[in-house]
Amino acid sequence: MSVVRRALLLAAGLGLFATLPALAQDEQELLPVTQAFHLTTDASQPGTVKLHWRIAPDYYLYRGRIKIAAADPAAVKLGEPNLPAGLKEHDEYLGDVEIYHGDIEATVPYTLVDAGARTIALNVQYQGCHEVEPKICYPPNTEHLTLAVGAPSTIPTAAAATPPANAAALLGAPTAVAQGSEAQPLPAEQAFRFEALVKDHGSLLLRWTMPKDYYLYRDKTQVAVVSPAGVSAGEPDWPSGTAHHDEHFGDTIVYFDQVELPVPLEGAANATSLAVDVSYQGCLENGICYPVMKRRVNVDLAAGTASVSASETPQSAAAPAEVAPTPPPPGVAPAGDAPVGFIAAIGLALLGGLVLNLMPCVLPVLSLKAVTVLESGESHAAARRHALWYTAGVLVAFAVLGLIIVGIRAAGHGIQWGAQFQQPLAIGVLVYVMLAVGLSMSGVFEIGGSLGGVGSGLAARSGRSGDFFTGVLAVVVASPCTAPFMGSAIAFAFAAPLTVAFLIFLALGLGLALPFLVIGFVPAVARLLPRPGRWMETLKQALAFPMYLTAVWLLWVLTKQRGADAAALVLAGGVLLAMALWWYGRSRGGRVLSWVFTGVLAIGAAAALWTVHGLPAPQTVTTAADGSVPYSPEKLAELRAAGTPVLVDMTADWCITCKANEHAVLDTDAFHALLKRTGTVYMKGDWTDVNATIAAFLEQYHSVGVPLYVVYPKGGGEGTKLSTVLTYDTVEKALEAAARP
Repeated sequence: MSVVRRALLLAAGLGLFATLPALAQDEQELLPVTQAFHLTTDASQPGTVKLHWRIAPDYYLYRGRIKIAAADPAAVKLGEPNLPAGLKEHDEYLGDVEIYHGDIEATVPYTLVDAGARTIALNVQYQGCHEVEPKICYPPNTEHLTLAVGAPSTIPTAAAATPPANAAALLGAPTAVAQGSEAQPLPAEQAFRFEALVKDHGSLLLRWTMPKDYYLYRDKTQVAVVSPAGVSAGEPDWPSGTAHHDEHFGDTIVYFDQVELPVPLEGAANATSLAVDVSYQGCLENGICYPVMKRRVNVDLAAGTASVSASETPQSAAAPAEVAPTPPPPGVAPAGDAPVGFIAAIGLALLGGLVLNLMPCVLPVLSLKAVTVLESGESHAAARRHALWYTAGVLVAFAVLGLIIVGIRAAGHGIQWGAQFQQPLAIGVLVYVMLAVGLSMSGVFEIGGSLGGVGSGLAARSGRSGDFFTGVLAVVVASPCTAPFMGSAIAFAFAAPLTVAFLIFLALGLGLALPFLVIGFVPAVARLLPRPGRWMETLKQALAFPMYLTAVWLLWVLTKQRGADAAALVLAGGVLLAMALWWYGRSRGGRVLSWVFTGVLAIGAAAALWTVHGLPAPQTVTTAADGSVPYSPEKLAELRAAGTPVLVDMTADWCITCKANEHAVLDTDAFHALLKRTGTVYMKGDWTDVNATIAAFLEQYHSVGVPLYVVYPKGGGEGTKLSTVLTYDTVEKALEAAARP
């Protein structure tokens, strides 16, 4: 059995493994706080202490919650800490905040009162959150450090002060609790049982019932009458509560066990029904605090009844709890984006890879492969060989790409699918590749093997390598396309353990190669292919033109990134490359002078490409021909604060799916009329070139690449992600819902 066939059987076995029960990742516990935010120190430089946090993937640290103080102010005087700038976010509850991902370093100047002192004692407090399921924030953690002055030191982190919460329990799933251990937090509905009663025609009675050790904040409770107009909620008649000092909220009042709250209704004499919104927040004593919970009370004053339901922009009843009285992490994934399981991710990856075959960015490579398959039509063995080697190339390319991406992310650096198309050098190389493949298909030169597929052993080996690298090329040019079903699977791979991520990328490769595997191994399908003949040479030459068109498209993308000078350089380099390949095709006799001339031309083409790599991005003037507003976090925060619904569109010129959505929906008159009718602002971010701000937005919504569409509602609340492939009906429904008061 050949090595390639064994590799494919192994891949098939891995696919069967996907049918086993899903990995119990939801049961994995969160990291202890000192592992999620690993702190080390360096006091080797007198007068300065360096603090370094290594933040685990999927966690972030609040810049404003870092506090550094001397344990003994009489012994040491601290200067102002120097903290790096963080990623700016607008939090619904905290306002404008800055957060950190990856590695950060702060410096703190100090002066010893006793110049002969050999140690410095510091109290370092910090707070951070887990931004994917289960989405929680840790309580403020304080580390008490004693550092040797003038000597480097590393702080071994101890166990977290608060036991890590189990993800399943935080999401409301039943969890086994060992005897003698502390029970997991209850779901919000059970921790704060809420009821509403009609006390009389002019007032309501709201009631919360909490289990032991749970409490409700008085100051975090709000009551508002939504309808009808002219009716409002008066000042609630709060009973006496328990005084509580909160580190962030200061002195406040809380309620344990049960609290009943009479709420007068002003202007309700002639009303028959009411809609009342109630929001509240509470905590588990010495434990977690829950996000703000919102409920809608529908009141029938004539019948004297009231019913409670989730509000129109609710926090989920079983929403993940937060550790410490801190609002939900900014930029959490929308409720509609439920995390996929392992089996579902494998299935979506396989389906996404299959759909990639239909994407325009893969079409030129499919054209090249179609000729190869037709050439092997007279031999089933040849067809199987072509299919196997092509599949091997696809699988190896996806495996390498997956390992690179997951490895970079595991090191704490962000990377998104298709990001290589932001690099002018990568774009230029692909222009040359497409040009070279097209010239070969046009007959300017040959890359080994004969058209009929029959030749010597050397030609056979060339054919196998050609099939293999055709598969590699298919993966390279497929990466700007985020196919339907593919985004969720890749997002799961980015967050999953290395082995699981590897299997998902292999499933993507199997999906991409599946049509050719079927043609190669199912004779009935292979017989449907036309018989080979002289007409194939004409077809082969005709299929070179999609390659040239792809080179033109890539050149247009490069112009967007580096301007007309870059396009001219690549065109000049392309001419030199074409001349080198033409001369190579004419001088196969092997004369030294011919090889030198070919090499000089190839070096000239490479030099032109390297010059493009050093060009700066052009200074562009922002236009709004499509009615869009350029994306910026500040502008988005301003619009949301003003109560304006917003559609954010993250796109790129190299993204085929983005362009298809623009043509089908976003550039139409119907869409612009919809924006006007709903009062929605259309905000667009261009990720054609490297842009850290847009990359942070993609990371915030756990998007593996572009396109990304997020709709923000008029009344505030979390943004909702739309599908990767848009339809007008989907966009219309989302914008009309966002525009409702």
